Amino acid sequence: MAAVDTARAHAQAVLRIRGLALAAAALPAATAVVLLAGRFTGRIGAPGSPDGAGWDIARWAVCAVAALTLLVAGLAARAYRRAVPPQTPAVPLDRAQAPELYRLIDELADRLEVPAPSAVALTPDCDSWLEDVPSSGSRRSRAAGHRPTAPVLVVGSPFLWWMRAGELRALLAPVVAGTAAAADPDIAAARHFLRALDASLDAGPADGPAGLPGGCAPRPPRRGPVALTDRLTDRITRRLLGACREHAAELERSVAGWASEQARGVDYGLRIAAQEQVGLAYAGWDRLLTRVALPAWRLGRHPAHLNAGVVAALTELSRRDRLADGYSSRLGDRPACDLLEEPGEVDAAVSRLAAELFFGAPASGAWRELEWVDYPAEVVDAGWRARAAALQSALDLLAPQARPGAPTLTRLLGRLADGDGERLAAALAAQLARTTAPAPLLEPVRSGRDVLVDHVTAMVCCAAVDTAGAVPGLDWLDGPVLLLGGVRRTDLAEPVAQAVEQGQDGPLRAWLDAADVRLEKPVRL
Repeated sequence: MAAVDTARAHAQAVLRIRGLALAAAALPAATAVVLLAGRFTGRIGAPGSPDGAGWDIARWAVCAVAALTLLVAGLAARAYRRAVPPQTPAVPLDRAQAPELYRLIDELADRLEVPAPSAVALTPDCDSWLEDVPSSGSRRSRAAGHRPTAPVLVVGSPFLWWMRAGELRALLAPVVAGTAAAADPDIAAARHFLRALDASLDAGPADGPAGLPGGCAPRPPRRGPVALTDRLTDRITRRLLGACREHAAELERSVAGWASEQARGVDYGLRIAAQEQVGLAYAGWDRLLTRVALPAWRLGRHPAHLNAGVVAALTELSRRDRLADGYSSRLGDRPACDLLEEPGEVDAAVSRLAAELFFGAPASGAWRELEWVDYPAEVVDAGWRARAAALQSALDLLAPQARPGAPTLTRLLGRLADGDGERLAAALAAQLARTTAPAPLLEPVRSGRDVLVDHVTAMVCCAAVDTAGAVPGLDWLDGPVLLLGGVRRTDLAEPVAQAVEQGQDGPLRAWLDAADVRLEKPVRL
């Protein structure tokens, strides 16, 4: 109990800072009231007394300071009251959609002797946490001195598909244990005050948990008196946050330590194994998003079952690198996604949210749902041909005026051999900057040469499909791949890089000749 007592002590310290701020705002007004009362009772600076004029000046000065202080305090209080703490985007999961999952969480809360979470939501990320969702009802409860509403349990969706039900229970135990601290009136009030301060700033917190975008939207630029009051209240808010920072950090650290200690008696040995699966889930999820989902998102298609794809990716990772010892024995245990009534529908909703969070709106204006079986044709082949078309446009820009050429590998390799790689890379980069939306959360900025390598590879793959019987394929860990004779070709990258970076097209021509790819035939764009 020492940890929770420490957390409560730091919460009370935060509340004392709030009280001191209120007292500082009220002090000039209280002083003005005393001086005015003294004036009317004749006890302080009575009219006609030798020091009456001096007291009158003091009264007017204090009243002016009091009025200004109350105005600023009122503006700050209104900003805090109207501020909406940021909520991490998540897919709500009601009890009817997952009765068994709710039952598991309720039983876990009973065993830990803590309040059960008020609801469950899924986030497209590899993390889990408790999130307070303030409502008018919960604010009224706080005002009446009752316990606040229990927070929502936010669960990383990849955990449900990759982990077994027992592993998920063990992983969530310390998270659920945190509801006890959330039910403490002092801790809840301190957290509410800190969230209001955060939310009232221009942009609020920069990011939600685990890097998800969860901050408040920036305020539009303002001018004149409104901008002045905004700057003043923001300065007060930052001073208050600075005064509370150490107590807030110790509060959360103590709560986390207490919750972890409370959960030690619940599936502790299994939790160690579950933590190992967290690392695997994160690796598979990151690779699936950057190498598999991103190419689809760029074409306006969102894979409808990303979480099922995580299982496929991690299964391949386990087979290829043997990183998950005992994987086959885990298959006999019940997967956590079986706790959902309709896993496919939930997966589709989370997958759509992932596309909106990590990529944004598609260029077409509307997402098209994509099944994994259609990925090779609708993403791999379509993506190759889109990049080949962009490369053809860049080649035409470098051609003599009114002389566009056919989209052939012969023309492309000739340009590279002539040393036009730099000009092609620059033309491509400029073209993509105008037509392609970046996804900064998922990929670093690429150089022009990297972009050119990617586009030359795409054109070679298109030619291989059109003339040599190759087919587009999907690798769960690497994304789009070229299959030639049913075998994945991994030896194309080096000869393409040599042709682009050094102008040496001999190795690439040898690769094309061995694969029976016809260089002179136009590529279908």
